[in-house]
Amino acid sequence: MLTKKKYILIIGIGRFGRYLASKFSELNNEVMIIDHREDKISDLISVVTSAHIGDCTNIEVLKSLGVANFDICFVCIGSNFQSSIEITSQLKDLGAPYVIAKVNREIHEKFLLRNGADEVIYPEKESAKKTALRLSANHVFDYIELTPEYCILEIPPLHSWIGKTIIDIDVRSNYKINILATKNNNEIFPLPEANYVFKSEEHLIVAGNRIDIIHFMKKL
Repeated sequence: MLTKKKYILIIGIGRFGRYLASKFSELNNEVMIIDHREDKISDLISVVTSAHIGDCTNIEVLKSLGVANFDICFVCIGSNFQSSIEITSQLKDLGAPYVIAKVNREIHEKFLLRNGADEVIYPEKESAKKTALRLSANHVFDYIELTPEYCILEIPPLHSWIGKTIIDIDVRSNYKINILATKNNNEIFPLPEANYVFKSEEHLIVAGNRIDIIHFMKKL
């Protein structure tokens, strides 16, 4: 079940900002978008809660949006780094509770964090990392990085596990991973009991330290 709706401000409607706006709206959140070009927002007017044209490097424009009332403010102006820094800093000065800035280059991350960003997103880097890890093993169906040190995988059980129980295998001690759920025909069954018997047709949702997960992936 989703939590209560959030109030989202998205500044800069390029490809990333557009995807964010569409997805947050689809999940029943209140979404305001703003860009200095009308053609960037025109086809999203019917999708989001409100859409505005304006230059957010102008602090008066930001003041008019009431940025302190949003749960999350996204700054999606990766192509203009100076503008991204200015807007991020001004959002925090105006009381925005949580600011996430998009970057196109890794070197920009630390500057945005120093200038008020609570979080920085580098979509190309994250996508490349996820794709490389998922495809490095033969049978990884999904990969989610929760933190740089901790991640979740969707995998089939090892062939040697079939017909045995979690306690037989002693998964946590022998493989240093935790089984969060099993998945069968897209239905998820959380927290299987220790006497759960591994089946070839099911997938497992497992979690662990990234290094341990990488070692485990080599066995798949």
